[in-house]
Amino acid sequence: MSIQVTKRQEIPSKTVSGNQSFDVADLLVSYLEQLNIEYVFGIPGGAIEPLYNALARSERRGGPRSIVARHETGAAFMAAGYASNSNKIGVCCSTTGPGATNLITGIASAYENNIPLLVITAQTSRESFGKGAFQESSCTGTNIVGMLDYCTHYNTLVSHADQFEYKLYSALTRALQMKGPVHLSIPLDIHRAKLPIKKPTYNVSNIPNNNAVVDTSSIYILEQELLKQEKPVFVIGEDCQDAISDILNIAVILQAEVVTTPHGKGLISPYHPLFRGVIGFAGHESATETLSNKDISSVIAVGTVLSEWANNGWDSQVLLNKKLVHVEQNEKHFLYSPMAKLHLQGSISYIFNKLLASILKRKTSEKINESTAPVEPVKDQSGKLQFQFLMHEQEKCFDNSTPIKPQRLMQELPCIFPQNTIYLVDTGNSMSWGIHYLHPYDRRIRGHRDSKAGLFQSNLEFSSMGWAIGASIGTALARPKQAVVCITGDGSFLMSGQEITVAVQQQLTVIFLVLNDAALGMVKHGQQLAKAEQIGFKLPTVNYASMANAMGINAHNIHSPRDLLNLNIDAICKHKGPTLLDVRIDAEEIPPMGMRIKSLSMPTQIN
Repeated sequence: MSIQVTKRQEIPSKTVSGNQSFDVADLLVSYLEQLNIEYVFGIPGGAIEPLYNALARSERRGGPRSIVARHETGAAFMAAGYASNSNKIGVCCSTTGPGATNLITGIASAYENNIPLLVITAQTSRESFGKGAFQESSCTGTNIVGMLDYCTHYNTLVSHADQFEYKLYSALTRALQMKGPVHLSIPLDIHRAKLPIKKPTYNVSNIPNNNAVVDTSSIYILEQELLKQEKPVFVIGEDCQDAISDILNIAVILQAEVVTTPHGKGLISPYHPLFRGVIGFAGHESATETLSNKDISSVIAVGTVLSEWANNGWDSQVLLNKKLVHVEQNEKHFLYSPMAKLHLQGSISYIFNKLLASILKRKTSEKINESTAPVEPVKDQSGKLQFQFLMHEQEKCFDNSTPIKPQRLMQELPCIFPQNTIYLVDTGNSMSWGIHYLHPYDRRIRGHRDSKAGLFQSNLEFSSMGWAIGASIGTALARPKQAVVCITGDGSFLMSGQEITVAVQQQLTVIFLVLNDAALGMVKHGQQLAKAEQIGFKLPTVNYASMANAMGINAHNIHSPRDLLNLNIDAICKHKGPTLLDVRIDAEEIPPMGMRIKSLSMPTQIN
């Protein structure tokens, strides 16, 4: 696809006035301002000092400002959390050398999870290339551009100041259109280069970020599939954010059952009368049974990559078979569904908006009579809302034992926190417990939704430990009016827990729940389930509440359900700063991770 560069006469971004210096770094910040990007996440250093000088000038005039992370990986995670929850590009930066290599895990994570990031790394001045300069990472040193070639959609060294603006425009376009990270590596002398202009030349505020080109004949074929006598089943993935209202409206009209992938579960109310649970890792048997129904003619998977976490461990009986219809914006994701009877590429919101309009025209026919379609949550005789899916060992969600059962913890969180709380769940057992037992409720059955991420967010594809700690900080900056809860394990906290001090410094209302079982829980239980050697999972017994107190953070030790229910949640959610809950969970409870063990024990097969 060709990119058209549009010159703009007047661009609404603040410019540098008078005789004040204006260099490449100032121009970069002006472009971020044009996109209404408020924050740049990173750690300063000598080689990237010009960018921080420009950010200081920007902050004084009310423009983008810096958020200083404690480790560059944390900065990338923060940028990813901000991007997912603001519908903007996340921006992170580092100095040269180890600062840049520290970013790689966070960049790779964003690449695998389709999160748009602009990554800026520094280089030593060009005249020092190849001379053994301090922390050199040019092509003649530790080549950072070469390293990032495999996890970015645009990756280049800016070798001359007059090419910077076009390369930045190209990078921003790729980030928005391909939904992933892009990288500019800028030498120190280029960053300092003075410019004859004092504002951006190009307009990046209206770069189209959706692929609306759709084969209308394929939409018609999909409509016929939906209107067959046998009801279809929808599988909702993470990329359905801005189409979920239309998808659910279609499901209600057709009385089609709905399941989600682990990534997609936060986009639909768990009390929706047609919701049958999560398919894939840590999912629900009711979702598997729904998809296994022999009377189903079509399974419509929407906005999901259909990788191992979402496809039920390459399950050809349940999902990866000829009943599958795969609707995606990113054509790369069709590589995971070659057996599908229909691939439909394009803007998901456009496709389902057209489908809904067409189906509504035909709703007078008996089989899609919307007036008879139930849309209210199901209640029992006492008026209590009821799930329409089943959980494993559901009785443990109400267990009063000490130490607290993880199932009970997850069951209680949506009951004690506000209904619009955003939950970010880290890699490890936190993810298993969260996907299966944590069900945020936002009361939405139909109705308008924005294109931001849902109330349940995880980092499944690359599954970086510690991701939720940084991402929750970016989320809180993007959505300051909502409570943010980070659920992490003690292993992840020991890896990336230092980032909690950023929440202190920025006075962010983030509640960090540390599942404390003195173990790498997924390793421990995975070895048990696979009957492998029990090795390498033990962690020291640490009082994380005391650690938090030493950082000036309010903290509580949670041993029992009573401890949890006695918390003053209202005060915690109004506090300008983080709170840490050191939750001493029952370490012997086995998380619902059987699908993962099964996947590890058998060869991958794609029919």
